[in-house]
Amino acid sequence: MSPPSLPGRRTDPPVEYCATIVLRSPATRIDALAVIALAADSRVQGAGTLHARVPLAEGAWAEVELPRVGEPPPLAIDVYSTVSDDHARLTALALLARLEASTAWNLRPDFVI
Repeated sequence: MSPPSLPGRRTDPPVEYCATIVLRSPATRIDALAVIALAADSRVQGAGTLHARVPLAEGAWAEVELPRVGEPPPLAIDVYSTVSDDHARLTALALLARLEASTAWNLRPDFVI
């Protein structure tokens, strides 16, 4: 049994696992987030902020890494999970499949399958 949470006591943030999909087609971060939201039947949370994300599944979401100034594609689509590394990877693969089915984007996972 874990000890009760006391006022002022520091609690560690949940662990975030990440699986990255590389988008090798030209797209802006804003456009990529919008397309991901459409493909996932979701919406962009925090649109117009540095912390914009698209919820994908329970405990999982996608973020598009900000490219450096003048940096060409590829863009990185990071799929995060608070559940497990496997959950992040499976959610990323499901998103990749949905994006391939609904776009002409050139995508690849940046992790071992």
